[in-house]
Amino acid sequence: MNDIWRYLIQDRADVTLSVGLVLAVAVTLHILLTKREVASAVGWIGLVWFAPVLGAITYAMFGVNRVRRRARRLRPQDLNTETPPPWPSPNGEDDLEPLEHGVARITGRKLAAGTTVKIFQNGDQAYPPMLDAIAVAKTSVGLSSYIFQNDRWGGRFIEALIQAHRRGVAVRVLIDGIGGGWLTSSTYHRLRRAGVPADRFMHSLLPWRMPFVNLRNHKKILLIDGSVGFTGGMNIADDNVMATHPKTPVQDLHFRIDGPVVAQLAEAFADDWGFVTNEDLEGDAWAPEIAPRPGPNARVIDSGPDEDLEKVEFAVLQAVSCARSGIDVMTPYFLPDERLITALALAAMRGVAVNIVVPQKSNHALVDWATRPNIIPLLPAGVRIWRSPAPFHHSKMMVVDGEWCLIGSTNWDIRSFRLNFELCMEVYDPGLAASLLALMRQFHTAELTQAELDARPLTSRIRDSAARLMLPYL
Repeated sequence: MNDIWRYLIQDRADVTLSVGLVLAVAVTLHILLTKREVASAVGWIGLVWFAPVLGAITYAMFGVNRVRRRARRLRPQDLNTETPPPWPSPNGEDDLEPLEHGVARITGRKLAAGTTVKIFQNGDQAYPPMLDAIAVAKTSVGLSSYIFQNDRWGGRFIEALIQAHRRGVAVRVLIDGIGGGWLTSSTYHRLRRAGVPADRFMHSLLPWRMPFVNLRNHKKILLIDGSVGFTGGMNIADDNVMATHPKTPVQDLHFRIDGPVVAQLAEAFADDWGFVTNEDLEGDAWAPEIAPRPGPNARVIDSGPDEDLEKVEFAVLQAVSCARSGIDVMTPYFLPDERLITALALAAMRGVAVNIVVPQKSNHALVDWATRPNIIPLLPAGVRIWRSPAPFHHSKMMVVDGEWCLIGSTNWDIRSFRLNFELCMEVYDPGLAASLLALMRQFHTAELTQAELDARPLTSRIRDSAARLMLPYL
């Protein structure tokens, strides 16, 4: 090895320098043509010129968005080309009319009326009705989850899916290639041994085939007969069931969705399944006709690195910009970028009551460290930060002006907004808004203050600021 190193460095330094120069130039050109964010582009270019070979390899593994090219090849019909109709909106004249119009432009989807949303807290409330729904499914069951453990409650889901498959129901299960177990996934293998069609989203041990480490399917969808849906932020694991007193409890919210908007959930699930397996889920079993009915409007917002727009992030920015009286947010991780931080601060400055609930302590210490310096511009602007006590809250929700609700899988961090495949649903419903606000405001007891941030030791402030530099990948 020493002889090879001596040969490359001393005897053939000209070749080594030439190869490094070619790599640096080639990667730089690719970065200039593909990277939209200046900071990201500058960082990658600096790395590749400082260490051409190592930088080129690292960029090839983590910096190239192969998903965008592959997704467009497999799903060209997903590109939104239809411009929605202008105002007035289906709700008539109201303050949220610009928001309805803006999200329509972002998603290319229409609002669906007649939406009913039922809230479940933790697996204690959510898992039994989900299992009951699988047990009575007649034509199809589609399940997508980031984490799907083969534990006590996960085993119940596995058995329910196997039984549905055996009685002739079309069952499809999609598990993330990282969250569901990278090296192995006992849930996946147990389902496959039983003959249930299951797959792992972007799972590969070969990084040049797919940059799976950074790009994860974070969606949680349960679809029954194409007409009943469950979605939210909850994974499938014993940790979500508080009654069993798990070692690492995770509190969360999940929702049952009824109404024509379920067709959009079905479309999102079929889209992901087709992306992974090339199988089209079509016909009445997966997309039955759902009769129109009166009731609250809703719309699915799904996003991922295969899209031209960060749809969920853009919808959130639209909502913050349109808010007149109140913005309430609960999220397990709060690491948005500067433009969203600025939008929240400006909303508070113009008199909007902005309240954000984050965990007192999350399940990732690095995230907690990075959060503190990231929120510094918010407190002087009048944004109030509240902390929920243990057990850890994984819930994600947003309410604007006591009517517009955003529920789903997206955390308020750059990973969820730009790197993960996520699914949220906007719902225009004062009743649902009141219920979500009640859940959030029970934690308005422990407020984070500027004095508390300032009182941190110098060593903690340096540590926290260093952690914030990893913000795009936390």
